[in-house]
Amino acid sequence: MNSKFAPFTLAVVVLSVMALGQSSSAAPKPAADAPSIPATAASPVGKIGIINMQQAILASNEGQRDFQALSKKFEPKQAELKGMNDEVDNLKKQLNTQGDKLNDVARANLVRSIETKQKELQRNLEDAQTDFQGQQNDVLQRIGQKMMQVLDKYAKGNGYALVLDVSNQNSPVLWAGASTDLTKAIVEQYNTVSGVAAPPAAPTTGGLPSAPRPTGVKTPAKPQR
Repeated sequence: MNSKFAPFTLAVVVLSVMALGQSSSAAPKPAADAPSIPATAASPVGKIGIINMQQAILASNEGQRDFQALSKKFEPKQAELKGMNDEVDNLKKQLNTQGDKLNDVARANLVRSIETKQKELQRNLEDAQTDFQGQQNDVLQRIGQKMMQVLDKYAKGNGYALVLDVSNQNSPVLWAGASTDLTKAIVEQYNTVSGVAAPPAAPTTGGLPSAPRPTGVKTPAKPQR
């Protein structure tokens, strides 16, 4: 990635220099008896960086460990939902293949059974997703708060004046240089601070409906100084 801030920063600098030049040429000379004002050094401009906070949390050893544990916790519910989904599919196949051979009462009962079980499946799926996302967000916020402490220390120690989170698709960052991306560095720093070892790779699991996945994270509050 490359930074869209370079041209904007350059424009600001150019405009600032032009404004200073115009003001210095137009400003009246001080009177001979006016007190002199000591010159002050210009404040250095800090660096600008970006970070994908959601990606950093999920890539950290602690994040991988905790999300693997959360997925493991929901495996029984996953199996239950898959069983309900298979039952509905089988009833639908029965209706398609035998519907014209059933009398009106039997066909109506089968249709009613499909509708009832499908509503129950939908309700259970929504409840499971809500529960999963709630616990997922708890993990994201807990790790995110601690990661903000690491980011705060890293940014101050490396001369950054501004770090922008690009996790959100609506991020104002359109283009950023690879050298401005702090995500990997912060993950490495966080892994060192947390002391959590890298977990083994999680096995790939199938099944329908698929388990909810992490979808977003709110930027954690900046730590108090």
